[in-house]
Amino acid sequence: MTLSTQFYTMLAMISMGGFFGASLDTYQRFLKRGSRGKIIVFINDILFWILHGVIVFYVLFLVNYGEVRFYLILAILCGFAAYQALMKGFYLRLLEGIISFIKATWSFILKLFFFLIYRPIKAILFLIFTILLGIGRFVWVLVKGVGIVLLWIARIIWYPFTLLAKGILLLLPKTWVTTLQKLFHSITRIWIRIVHIVQGYMKKFFKK
Repeated sequence: MTLSTQFYTMLAMISMGGFFGASLDTYQRFLKRGSRGKIIVFINDILFWILHGVIVFYVLFLVNYGEVRFYLILAILCGFAAYQALMKGFYLRLLEGIISFIKATWSFILKLFFFLIYRPIKAILFLIFTILLGIGRFVWVLVKGVGIVLLWIARIIWYPFTLLAKGILLLLPKTWVTTLQKLFHSITRIWIRIVHIVQGYMKKFFKK
């Protein structure tokens, strides 16, 4: 290697040592070893060092085509030590500031979404549901009123037929009359039961 290449390689490895220090502190900050399982911590550590080994080799390849020298390891250690002595406190404060800023920004975005999107949509949907429920109640009352009127009209129209049916029953044998009365009462009970069931469901549906 030429002297300039060696110089650039030394600077790159010192920088990589500082990068390792900052990356390791960042990794420790987010890993939280005390709350993680040992297997997860072990796997994360292996992946961390493999990734950084690949990064170092890639940087070394860019600088001097991958030639490894002993003094390069010392350069990495020097960069790491320089970071620990000079930059660690500043970087940790900067890292916590960035994390706090991201958390505050995310919290602000969530509140903004809640007040500008979630609440208006919720209010609009509630209003639509209330309107539909009111329309449904009005229709139910209207249908009920119309049904009462139609039932009253039907009774008036049906009254002559009732008299005619009574007259016919007087002419029929008693056994026939008894059978017809039982059949009529059975049909009436079934019809009343169906009406009560339907009314119960409608009251539950339109109940406040």
